[in-house]
Amino acid sequence: MKKALLAMLLVGVLAVSVVASGCIGGGGTTISTQTGEKLQGKIVFAVGGAPNEIEYWKGVIAEFEKAHPGVKVELKRQATDTEQRRLDLVNALRGKSSDPDVFLMDVAWLGQFIASGWLEPLDDYVKKDNYNLSAFFQSVVNLADRQNGKLYALPVYIDAGLLYYRTDLLKKYGYSKPPETWQQLVEMAQKIQAGERKENPNFWGFVWQGKQYEGLVCDFVEYVYSNGGSLGEFKDGKWVPTLNKPENVQALQFMVDLIHKYRVSPPNTYTEMTEEPVRLTFQQGNAAFERNWPYAWGLHNADDSPVKGKVGVAPLPHFPGHKSAATLGGWHIGISKYSDNKALAWEFIKFVESYSVQKGFAMNLGWNPGRVDVYDDPAVVAKAPHLKSLRKVFENAVPRPVVPYYPQLSQIIQKYVNAALAGKMSPQEALDQAQKEAEDLVKQYSG
Repeated sequence: MKKALLAMLLVGVLAVSVVASGCIGGGGTTISTQTGEKLQGKIVFAVGGAPNEIEYWKGVIAEFEKAHPGVKVELKRQATDTEQRRLDLVNALRGKSSDPDVFLMDVAWLGQFIASGWLEPLDDYVKKDNYNLSAFFQSVVNLADRQNGKLYALPVYIDAGLLYYRTDLLKKYGYSKPPETWQQLVEMAQKIQAGERKENPNFWGFVWQGKQYEGLVCDFVEYVYSNGGSLGEFKDGKWVPTLNKPENVQALQFMVDLIHKYRVSPPNTYTEMTEEPVRLTFQQGNAAFERNWPYAWGLHNADDSPVKGKVGVAPLPHFPGHKSAATLGGWHIGISKYSDNKALAWEFIKFVESYSVQKGFAMNLGWNPGRVDVYDDPAVVAKAPHLKSLRKVFENAVPRPVVPYYPQLSQIIQKYVNAALAGKMSPQEALDQAQKEAEDLVKQYSG
């Protein structure tokens, strides 16, 4: 997602020459057809991101080519911006271009790409190679990468929403652990905020993403599902929106109350708060709690961070009687239906998803691997001990609706949830209107 990619610009000095660092590895399995004939040729790999990420991908490609002489992987550099990357791929796929052969996709795009018939199913390749899918988070694969019994992609790295908190402030105000319920968070945030404002009038109890954009949908999903609600469900193979369920209205009312009733979240939550303003508010010492993605951990603990060594991470809270929920984010890799070298593209995917390459992503880029087994690697745990906590969060992550019209659905949800946060509509009115527009959208696509 855009937040993770933009944030990488700030992470610090990372290894650029990955070949020299020896962090990629991956070995050299023979690339061959089912008849044993060695494959030659070229594929185009499309990927975007921050400059250090692109340099790292160049190293991955160099290792792959070194292991397989005669093979060429051309890197097609995309933009850093997530939406520009999506449009770039959509244009190529709609035009049935043979390039790019293989590419990364934001998890939110999968519904559109699969429904449009743009992705090559991977099942035959998995079966032919007896490829071990159990190495990946099964919930992620089943909820995001698999549709109608077919596998279309694999996770390269994973994101999910987290609660960051100031360990020193919890101790200062008599708390031994972070909140487990949303009401506990409010009580703790109010107490800490009142105390800290005696010296810092800019201090807030809890900061989160509330501006009208995709990040607001991610936050909304977490409040809704942690109250037993849902955005929709599949019935007879069709997705049916459930945006105005009572549980959802209650969840949205709580979001509104954080700003207007409890006053632990700033008024600019619904006008300015995206990932980076949220992160900076917390990192500058102006908040007790923060909802953000895993990328913020490294930045909070950087040498120049005012809160270095004072930050804890935990699952997001939940409402009474329900479970914590975290919105699934991250990037997945797949093969174009129109690729003219699918076998070679599959070999490249296997290389990218290999243990050593996934470990390299974690060690050098701070990414959260798509493979479960890397989370137990001693070197990875030593460098990023918080990954142990993240593993459980990722296993229970909730995807946004995997439907072909998700971009339009997201626009509807953003608009009305933000209107409620701004006090322009009541939560009930906002979600009733969102439900009506979502139903109309579904009708357009279902005929």
